[in-house]
Order: sequence, then structure tokens, then C-alpha cells
Amino acid sequence: MASTVILSQTATLSSSSTTTTAKFSSLTHNPIFHTNALRFKSNKKPLSLSLTRKALRVSASSQSLQALIFDCDGVIIESEHLHRQAYNDAFSHFNVRCDPSSQQSLNWDPEFYDVLQNQIGGGKPKMRWYFKEHGWPSSTIFENPPVTDDDQAKLIDLIQDWKTERYQQIIKSGTVEPRPGVLRLMDEAKAAGKKVAVCSAATKSSVILCLENLIGMERFEGLDCFLAGDDVKQKKPDPSIYVTAAKRLGISEKDCLVVEDSVIGLQAATRAGMACVITYTSSTAEQDFKDAIAIYPDLSNVEGLGVIASKCCCCQLGNSRPP
Repeated sequence: MASTVILSQTATLSSSSTTTTAKFSSLTHNPIFHTNALRFKSNKKPLSLSLTRKALRVSASSQSLQALIFDCDGVIIESEHLHRQAYNDAFSHFNVRCDPSSQQSLNWDPEFYDVLQNQIGGGKPKMRWYFKEHGWPSSTIFENPPVTDDDQAKLIDLIQDWKTERYQQIIKSGTVEPRPGVLRLMDEAKAAGKKVAVCSAATKSSVILCLENLIGMERFEGLDCFLAGDDVKQKKPDPSIYVTAAKRLGISEKDCLVVEDSVIGLQAATRAGMACVITYTSSTAEQDFKDAIAIYPDLSNVEGLGVIASKCCCCQLGNSRPP
């Protein structure tokens, strides 16, 4: 029978210029840890989700968690609208038209893209799915819709390459900032001796640019593992990227905690055998995150997650919800 779970800990985390003291409460009777113990503070309800607490059942015999893994798009950067803009700019540049009678190039509106990007991970799979569903397009690349697999692959590759360059221009503009709380949690995890990694379904060049500009070169070069969509054959929700990350980190999947923003990422993490925390965006807030161990609108008011992770290895979601 599980013994008493005690998560009481005071950790002093030192960096080059600041010292952060994180204090955690004790749980002395019931091995149930609610996410409001992470001091979730918000002046308004998290959109339509009233989940400021979710029950986290922790085994008293669990080992310390060893790695904190972040997704990039939606977690480090709220990027959905930036990617959509870049895709539409690419469709316009190549005059991509799935409807032969239309004089306008393809344009993905916000409502459609919210659904698309939460169902299919990776840019090329998104386009391939769309063209299969709506017909392969005419364009300045191919006057007539491509028929062969090679020509279809070439079309997608060229559009994706141009889109990536456009997205990079947007990131380089200096108008984009990381989501609240992310940098602090990365630093706390590092200071606590935990490994920090980033796993993204986006193309490697795109993710590198985001990380260099948003988390800074020192944090980027200090990552213990960095994987992009180019590094695995299958995209999220397939667990390959997280399984690969665990292998490169040299630790078990059960010793990793993932921070994701969408149900696709959550599925990838849980299928890899990893616990997952959700920090949702406006486009993912309505999704079913029942398998997450905690849910937040952002990470700005989550105190000490990087250290708490070290005590939450073997996690199973409880069924209780806030009253």
C-alpha cells in the first residue's frame, strides 16, 4: 500500500545573477496532489476550461524525474497565427489554387487552421492532407495539378521551403516574444540539475531560428537535447520524437515530463510513456486534455514546476475535478 506522499521541499536555485527560492507545501494524508498546489493564480477563468485543478495521483515509490521537455510552437512561442500567415503568403506567392475556377490563391482562415494544426502535426503533412482532400492545385510551380508522387512531393517541398523562409522573416522582425513563464522554468529546471530539451514537429531551421531569437543563444546551446520534425519519420501524435529524445538524453521515458499545448502533443507524450503538462493557447483551449497531469493558460503563475517535476515521476491522472 502506498505510503504517505510528502512533496515538501525548499529548493534554492542559483543563477549567475539571481537566486530563486521555491517553497512547496506538504501533503501528509492522501496521495493526491492538486495542481492548485502549484499556486495557479488567475483573475479570470481560463477561457471555457474551468480546470484550474486536476487531481494528480503520485506513487510514493516514484523515482525523481530527470528531464523537462518543451514543445516549441504553442509552448515557447504562440505561433499558430504566424505559421498561418506564412502559409498564406506562400500560397499567394506561388498562386496555389485548388479550385480551377477561382481567381484567388488558397487562403487558410483562422477557424480552419485552428482545426487543421490541432489534427495534423508538421507542415508538409498538413498540405498533403489538404490537397488530397480538396484536390491537388495548379500553381506557378506546375501549371496543371501534379499527378505523380514525385511531382506532388516537389510541389509540397517548394511551398514548404518558401513558407519556412517567410516564417523566419517574421521571427527575425523582433516583434515576437516567448510565452510567459517558459524561460524561468527552463532556468529553474537547469539550476535544479534536471535536463532540459525541446522537441518540435516543425522543420529544424524554423525551430533553431525561434530558439535562438526567443530563448537566447546561451539557453539554446545549453539544451541537453533538441529535436525537430526532420529528425523523425513520424510526426506527432506519433510518440517517435519523445521516444528518441529519451534515448538521446540517456534516461527512461517515465523519468521525463513534457510541456505541450495541444492534444496532438499530449497524445505523443503519453504514448511515449511520459507525463505531460498542458499550457494551452486560444486555439487549443477547447480540446480534451483529460490525460494531462495539469492544465494552465500559461506558465507565468506556476511556481517551481521544474523542481516539482523531480518528485512526480510515476503519475496517473485522477478522475476528480474541481467543484
